[in-house]
Amino acid sequence: MNLLTHADLLSLADYERQRARMRREIIDVKKRRRIDVGPLVTLVFENHRTLLFQIQEMLRAEQIVAPTKIQEELDVYNALLPRAGELSATLMIAIADEGRVKEVLDSFRGFDRGDTLGITVRDHTVFADFEAGHSTEDKVSAVHFIRVKIPRSFREALREHESHARITITHKHHAAEAKVPRAMREEWLKDLEA
Repeated sequence: MNLLTHADLLSLADYERQRARMRREIIDVKKRRRIDVGPLVTLVFENHRTLLFQIQEMLRAEQIVAPTKIQEELDVYNALLPRAGELSATLMIAIADEGRVKEVLDSFRGFDRGDTLGITVRDHTVFADFEAGHSTEDKVSAVHFIRVKIPRSFREALREHESHARITITHKHHAAEAKVPRAMREEWLKDLEA
């Protein structure tokens, strides 16, 4: 997938004029790229378009106009783009009860190690690699970033209409499974072909 550059960005004024339309469009895009796996975990599979929108929002919120600061944002978000032959996603742990945040997050210790999050199509399973630095022995972040390397055989199985895909979590305190809708599989195939 091509890296995001200054040329992809709108000026703050142009973005402000187009923001309402762009927000509606990205909401539709993210609907096809978002999935809940159990009651607490949500994944949003990222691509060029989702990350471009996030950059534009960050530049708007922080009123960033200096080219060096814009490049810093581009560098941060480019690191989240899926590379050739992989999917990438932002993983969020949602906790409704503010009084239980620490308790629930602590129950996710070790979630980012080992084969705890997998994607399966037919008899092919691939496991997520979690970006380092989002949890320690003492603290677990509510937001993680994952990458999933997709071998050719897995991609071919994704293309088959009759085969079903699912995402599973096999953590000792948080086991869950979600069927992957066809629209999401189509988004994944677009990402893998980019």
